[in-house]
Amino acid sequence: MSEAAKPYGHAVTVPITGMSCVACASRIERLLNRLEGVDAHVNFAAQRATITLEEPAKAADAIAAVRKAGFDVAQDSVDFALSGMSCAACATRIEKVLNRREGVEAVVNFAAERVHIRFTPGLSSPVELREAIAKAGFKASTFATGEDQSGVQRREEWRKESIRFAVMVVLALPLLVSMLGMMLTGKMPVPVMVQGVSALLVVGPAAPLFKRAYQALRAGAPNMDVLVALGSGVAFFYSVAVVVLRLPTPVYFEASGMILLLISFGKLLEFRAKQKSSAGLESLLKLQPQTAHVERDGQIVDGAVADIAVGDVFLVRPGEHVAVDGIVLEGRSEVDEAMLTGESVPVLKESGAEVKAGTLNVHGALRVRAVGVGADTSLARIVRMVEQAQGSRAPVQRVADRVSAVFVPSVLGVALLTFVLRWAVTQSWVTGLISAVSVLVIACPCALGLATPAAIMVGTARGAHKGIIFRSAEALEQAGRLKRIVFDKTGTLTLGYPDVVAVHPVAGVSRDQLLSVAASLEQSSEHPLGRAIVHAASGIVHDKLADFKAVPGCGVLGTLNGEKAALGTLTFLQKEGYEPDRITSGFNIEVEESKGRTVVWVASAGRVLGAIALADTLRPEAHAAVAELKSHGVQISMLTGDNARVAGVIGEALALNEVHAGLLPDDKAKLLASYQADGTRVGMVGDGVNDAPALAVADVGFALGAGTAVAAETAGIILMRNTLSSVVDAMLLSRATLSKIKQNLFFAFVYNILGIPLAAFGILNPVLAASAMALSSVSVITNSLLLNRWTAQSSH
Repeated sequence: MSEAAKPYGHAVTVPITGMSCVACASRIERLLNRLEGVDAHVNFAAQRATITLEEPAKAADAIAAVRKAGFDVAQDSVDFALSGMSCAACATRIEKVLNRREGVEAVVNFAAERVHIRFTPGLSSPVELREAIAKAGFKASTFATGEDQSGVQRREEWRKESIRFAVMVVLALPLLVSMLGMMLTGKMPVPVMVQGVSALLVVGPAAPLFKRAYQALRAGAPNMDVLVALGSGVAFFYSVAVVVLRLPTPVYFEASGMILLLISFGKLLEFRAKQKSSAGLESLLKLQPQTAHVERDGQIVDGAVADIAVGDVFLVRPGEHVAVDGIVLEGRSEVDEAMLTGESVPVLKESGAEVKAGTLNVHGALRVRAVGVGADTSLARIVRMVEQAQGSRAPVQRVADRVSAVFVPSVLGVALLTFVLRWAVTQSWVTGLISAVSVLVIACPCALGLATPAAIMVGTARGAHKGIIFRSAEALEQAGRLKRIVFDKTGTLTLGYPDVVAVHPVAGVSRDQLLSVAASLEQSSEHPLGRAIVHAASGIVHDKLADFKAVPGCGVLGTLNGEKAALGTLTFLQKEGYEPDRITSGFNIEVEESKGRTVVWVASAGRVLGAIALADTLRPEAHAAVAELKSHGVQISMLTGDNARVAGVIGEALALNEVHAGLLPDDKAKLLASYQADGTRVGMVGDGVNDAPALAVADVGFALGAGTAVAAETAGIILMRNTLSSVVDAMLLSRATLSKIKQNLFFAFVYNILGIPLAAFGILNPVLAASAMALSSVSVITNSLLLNRWTAQSSH
């Protein structure tokens, strides 16, 4: 959590329209953060704000502040099919219920039994709207549109902007002819009055720009629109003055109109590039089918995926995508999970296996029971996490933010100074004026504002396609800067599915009795060792467990048949008052541990019953992943609650730099903090509840996808492929993204550092300045899009 972050728990993401440059984003962010109980981050590239609120009611205040500042929160829309209406009065009632909600506009079509709702994200959601209809006594189900709504909106916006630009081109034809004539012949082939009318008409389609500039000035926060409007306006009114007063100086009507035309063209290219930067996320959204084959009353019927509820049974035919998360009831097939994990090899699925929404059934039919629908599917959670990451701010962006905060006022000052100095040096106020216009037009804070977010958007989306989920921009940035990576042992460096390899009861205790007590204590455990013991005791009767207590990193306690029982490490049982012999019936703990085995002791009714040895195996990719990380200059450590002998065997096999054994969860966190004390950036890779404290302390926490929910919630990066090679991939993708960010910042700074002086010295005329500005943002986004070519270099 950053120093300025506030511990509020309700987060909303709202799309913001009207931002033309990073100055707008900074202004909105400042206004929102002044509100009590609000913490906001505005992403100019994504055109949205992530707002964390002390309480949900604060959302209305935040949105009102955005609108008061002259911007708007884009409305979303949803269509529901209605049932239960009997007359027009029912339709009227639904409308009233919905329209009473803040930011909601609803129209009910009684004849079509459908309602169209426009709502403000953050104030309402489709789920809340459906619940409101249900409370009114009616039923609403999602109306299938066949495509992603946000994509439809973007295409509609692209269509409108394209039409606006086409109209501007037609209106500016006289100016284009005039400019070309001056370049080729030195003469102006179009009459001055025609140029003036053409320049004036071009202002019409460009009206939104002037409106935004006016709103920014009125709010006392000038932005890029102000610079463009001033540049174009000064050139136009100067030319009008020349014509009216019949002054013996050139007119610049073509500069006035062409500035607007070129800026509009640049924004069109920028909009298109932004579409491509978000295409990776959209492609994930499109993987979930719109319809599914659902069992209803013994029949298979096709219905909307949104109507599937938990517990419903549906059929997935060969070549179809899985509709929602579920458990296979019948059938056997291979499923391509590359869209979730990045793993190209299909996975065999049969009865009892989990399948995820959006994955592709390669061959064979599967009968599946739904367990996760709507926002609760793995696909929806991934999209949500990627969106949150794209809406967050990376620390590297702070430099650009500080520059952008003072950029526009500084440019206005430079333009005024240019006007005065050029007039004094050349003795021509016209020369000074045109140079000042060039300075106003060429200055572009947009490139600075897009440099980091554009790369973050592409990088996080690319990671999602490779099964690497970055939960924040900071995690994406820091992963490439790690100097030490710490691994948990069980379930991380090892497969986490150990087997019982030896059972040694004490004299008078049978093998089955020992396993029965051990399995009874571990029957509810999620720990890999516990699962292995339960599996080994299959077929043996378990006793009823009471007063269960797990001590992370040590063992478990409970009551069996009214007697206290315990299972755990030697130290743990000794602490609980038991004194097991280190050598029991030929069982030597030192020998077992020297083989890399884990030994747990079992006690009940006041005495030790015996010991159980379990063996875990290294992950197949562990050697290669560790070697590759070390080749990139990363120190590798292992932390485990297991004993030193077992840990030593693993450490020697993998040639780890450091091995620390016998640690409790808090000890792991403290050790990571000690690594960080000298400024070393440390990553932690884990999968269990006992890893959560260390994952939270680490600069970057990596949670394996098959691990516990607690680990995933604490970590900054989730590895869906559940392989250690993904740690390498995450680090390499982070470095690639950081490289793009640095390139983008270099281009943005160099552009302004070189462009503004050239304009000030009169080397660039206003039209060339406008052309350069139009291309500056596009070049930054295009450079970021090259990240889509990134391919994992680690061995799989």
